[in-house]
Formats: sequence, structure tokens, C-alpha cells
Amino acid sequence: MSRLFGSVRSRATLGATLVVAVALVAAGTALLLSLRANLTSEAGTRAERSAQAVASELAARTPLDKLSGLDAEDTPVQITDEDGVLLAASEDLERITGTGTAEVTPAPGRSDADDDRDGEDDDDRDDDSLDPGEIAPGASHANGTATIDGDTEDYRFASVEVETPDQGRLTVHAGAPLAAEHSAVGTALTAMLIGFPLLLGVVAVVTWLVTGRALRPVEGIRREMAAITASEDLRRRVPEPATHDEIARLARTTNATLAALESSVERQRRFVADASHELRSPIASLRTQLEVAAAHPELLDLDGAVEDTVRLQNLAADLLLLARLDAGERPAGTRVDLAALAREEAAGRQRVTVEAEPAEVSGSRGQLGRVLANLLDNAERHARERITVTVRREGGEAVVGVADDGEGVAEADRERIFERFVRLDAARSRDDGGAGLGLAIARDVAVRHGGTLTAGAAPAGGALFELRLPLAGADRGHTPDPGRP
Repeated sequence: MSRLFGSVRSRATLGATLVVAVALVAAGTALLLSLRANLTSEAGTRAERSAQAVASELAARTPLDKLSGLDAEDTPVQITDEDGVLLAASEDLERITGTGTAEVTPAPGRSDADDDRDGEDDDDRDDDSLDPGEIAPGASHANGTATIDGDTEDYRFASVEVETPDQGRLTVHAGAPLAAEHSAVGTALTAMLIGFPLLLGVVAVVTWLVTGRALRPVEGIRREMAAITASEDLRRRVPEPATHDEIARLARTTNATLAALESSVERQRRFVADASHELRSPIASLRTQLEVAAAHPELLDLDGAVEDTVRLQNLAADLLLLARLDAGERPAGTRVDLAALAREEAAGRQRVTVEAEPAEVSGSRGQLGRVLANLLDNAERHARERITVTVRREGGEAVVGVADDGEGVAEADRERIFERFVRLDAARSRDDGGAGLGLAIARDVAVRHGGTLTAGAAPAGGALFELRLPLAGADRGHTPDPGRP
């Protein structure tokens, strides 16, 4: 059973069918009850009219044996006195229930002219007594059966009281057959018993087909995702249906996720390949020097070995920092004064001038110091005579600018230089160009701190690197200018 209803399609079909079934049963029950009540009320009205007609004849002093209402074939009539004694009844009436009077033949010894009614005095009437010839307003109703000429049927009976001038108060019981009501209700019930299952079958089939058609793209997406997982080919994409519904949006989102995953994996592959290449050079150089030193100690280049070791150490530190940033490491929420940090990083460096006003941000002092150090190292490699560091507040941001008077960065390369292991042609040597990770690390740290790092042109004609970070206490939901990456 769990496997049968384990799919969304089967559960949707079952749910829709059950809902429609409950609605149909409720509506059918209400319809049958309403139909039965209306037809029963109509029969009661007919019975009351018949009783009123007989009562009118009695009020007009018509003798019991001359009453026309007693001759109706389909309307059983009984007339009783105040004591419930039957005075008259329809000729063919054989048996009756529901009127409170089981007799079907008049009681003997009662005369139409018996107006003394055992000496009852008119002064002894109740307060609700009627005047002679007056018919009581309204009627009481009840259901029962009557047997006429051997046929027993259900009837709706109406009882009407009338004050006759010569016989006192009489009660007229008249009935109307309920055969039409039973026939109509039975026909409606039969139609429902036949039609409801057919309608439920149609609902189930239509829901099954519509749900299957709606979920067909989902199954296509699932199969393609399974194939992508098995093949590990992130270049593949799931099919996108030519619609504008939720499934189409799911497919587009899935493809966007696959594209981001492919880009991330490709980036990681390039990172590993570039890191291996960068590590190979100092390691190979160290090995060569050690092998030479082992064979010819007098030829050991100690300064070169130390330089390669330092370069290898710095590269390993950069790779570890990038790995932590890629893993989602968040900076500590401590207050850092960028002005003081800029002066600290500029201390001991030649040609560096600092123009700063206090600007506190929230983040990691060590990582932000690494950003400034990398920007200053980059500026020192390219500056001719002067490097200027500025710190200012601008709106809700702290802006740090590092400008040099070198050749600057071509506009086409202002984004590419922030990619990992990217070095421009003029800086590709091992001694001058580094590993190409400094600016990449600086931008990643800026992004982790909710800011941006961009490259532009300095007023002196060189390069200008501008770091923007939200001020401490400012809205962390600040959205950077869409013109900046």
C-alpha cells in the first residue's frame, strides 16, 4: 500500500477523488433531504385542503352520509368527535395508522341529529372553543399508512377541527399519498448511486492524466540529474519546459545551480592545477640546490634556498587562507580603525604617504591588515616614486584608497587581475610578480566583510585600488553600487 501511494501522482489522484466523493455525498444527501421535505410538505398541503373541504361541508350542516369528501379514491378521510370516537370514514378504507384513530367503521348508535352530545352544555366549553360553523385555523400533520381496497401505502395526514352546529366539535383527518415523494426520492437516489461512481471514476482518471502530464517534466529533471550524478559531467543541463509555471522555474533554477556548481568545480580544478604549478617551482629549486649541496657543498646557494623557502612558506599561507575563505570562514566582529591600521601597515615602507581620518569597521583585524599589506605590496612593485593611502568616510561606508604613480592597469584587465594566479605580462617573473594571489585574497576578504574592492585609475595616472566597507554600526544589509562588482 505504501508503494502504491508512494508517488505524488497517486496521492494527488486519491486526494482529489476523496474530496470530490465527500462533496458529492454531502450534496446528494442535502438534495435528497430537501426533495423529500418539499414533496412531503406538498402532500401535507393537499391533505390539509381535503380536510378543510370536508370541514367546510360539516360546518354547513351537511349530513355525514352526504359528504363528498368521503368518496375520493386516493384520499382517505376519517371524522371523529371530541372523544375520539369515529363518526364517518371513506368507504373503501380498510386499515389506517397515523391519525390516532385505528377504527375504520363508524361507531354504532351515533346519529347525525344527535346534537345533545350526552347533555354537554355549551356553557362548559373551553376557552379555545369555536363558534358553531367555525373551522379551527391551521392543522396538525403526521405520517402514517392506509389500506384502501387491499393496497397499503404511505400517507401524509392533516387533522382539522370544526365546530358543527348540531354535533359539536369534530375532527377531520384527511390523507394525501406519499407515493410521488417515495418515487422521486428513489429515482434521485438511484441516479446518484449510478452517477456518483461514474463521476468519481472520471475525476480519478482526469486527475491521474493531468497530474502525470504536469509531473512529466519533473521526472525528466530527475532522470537528467541522476545521469549527471552518475556521469559527473556538470556541463549537462536538465530540460526546461516551454511554460511559465513552477516546474519551469524549478528547471531554470536547477540549471543555474548546475552552472554555479560547474563554475565552482572548474575554479577549484584551476586552483589546484595553478597551486601545484606554483608549488612545483620553489620545491624543484630547493631540491636542485640541496642535491647540488650534497654533491658539492661549496656550491650551496644559501641565499637562494632561503628565498625559495620563504616564497614557499608565503604561498602555503596564501593557499591556506584562500581555503578558509572558500570554506565560508566569517570574520570576527571586532571594531577595527582603518586609519590606525593603514598607518601601521605603511610604517617602514618607502614612498608611502597616509592621509586618513578615523573610520571604524567591524571585522577581523588580521584579515583587513592582510588586505592593506597586499595592496601596498602590489603598489610598491609598480610605483615609480610615490604611493598614497587615503582613508575617509563616505555615507555609511569607510573608503580606503591605495594609489600609485606607475603605469596603471588597463581597463580590460581591471577585473582579471583579481582572479587567482593571474599575473599581467609585465609582472610574470618569479621575483616581481609573486604567485598572483595577493589581489584575489584581498577581494575575497573584502567580500567576506560585506564590502567591495575595485581597480581604477589614480589621479597621478597610475593604479587606484579602492576598498569599501560598511562602517561599524551601519546597516549590514547595505547593497553595493550595482556599477561595482
